Amino acid sequence: MLFIAVIHERLVEKFPSHIIKTERSLGDSVVWIPKDGAKGFFSTLKADSELSFDFLVSLTAVDWLDSRETRFELVYHLMSHKTKQRLRVKIDIPEIKPEAESVTSLWSSANFLEREVFDMYGIKFEGHPDLRRILLYDEFEGHPLRKDFPVQGKQPRIQMLHPEVRNTAVDMRRASLVSINPRRASNGG
Repeated sequence: MLFIAVIHERLVEKFPSHIIKTERSLGDSVVWIPKDGAKGFFSTLKADSELSFDFLVSLTAVDWLDSRETRFELVYHLMSHKTKQRLRVKIDIPEIKPEAESVTSLWSSANFLEREVFDMYGIKFEGHPDLRRILLYDEFEGHPLRKDFPVQGKQPRIQMLHPEVRNTAVDMRRASLVSINPRRASNGG
């Protein structure tokens, strides 16, 4: 079984020029890689028999706004079923033209996750088979998880696909109430 220190060694061995930085955090191995060539890096992580990171657990983004030089950071959480180890891969994404390579051809679960990141943060994934909004309607303006999103802003109204029909409750007719014991009602008790 590979342990975190061994994973670090193997990654630095296999990708000497591709890994920017490594660390251990919360029991996981964490690596930072450049945006260019990321798909090749992930492909090797998955195919390598020793590492075998065959499961994309999650993919999300972080908006650092003015806290860092590069505004966005993509965070991939990977797991190896073979070794039971986890790996967190981080990629810095610039604010101007925020794009990354899609990994949907490696992990089908990336399809939904990349669409969610696109919808919420506006980061585009090159090569994604169906990159469109998934949580919000198409006319929605902006990306609500960006830190500069106007919370009090108004969104455009959209035309209803199926306009409402007249409320049928107004047209309902009720039968007159039925008296259970007509004699008692007329005798007063």
